[in-house]
Amino acid sequence: MVFLNEYHLSGLFIGICTFLIIGLFHPIVVKAEYYWGTRCWWIFLLLGIGGVAASLCVESVPVASLLGVFAFSSFWTIKEIFEQEKRVKKGWFPKNPKRTYKF
Repeated sequence: MVFLNEYHLSGLFIGICTFLIIGLFHPIVVKAEYYWGTRCWWIFLLLGIGGVAASLCVESVPVASLLGVFAFSSFWTIKEIFEQEKRVKKGWFPKNPKRTYKF
């Protein structure tokens, strides 16, 4: 972290990692809905709460920032899981043939 602070790269580092974290959550949403449906939303709630708690316990600003990004990306994923179910219903994404759907 000293290197990032010395060369004023903390903001760039946080931005790149934020981009990667958000990009990682998209396929997670698709796969989670495919295999478990919307009933897995509580996992992302627990991940978000854990990320917030960890962010509050860490002194390093870049690490705390990334934990906060992870936490709120987890919270946003709860919404996206339910939106993904609607996209599957519209036929934009494939249904899992091993699951039964409400629609």
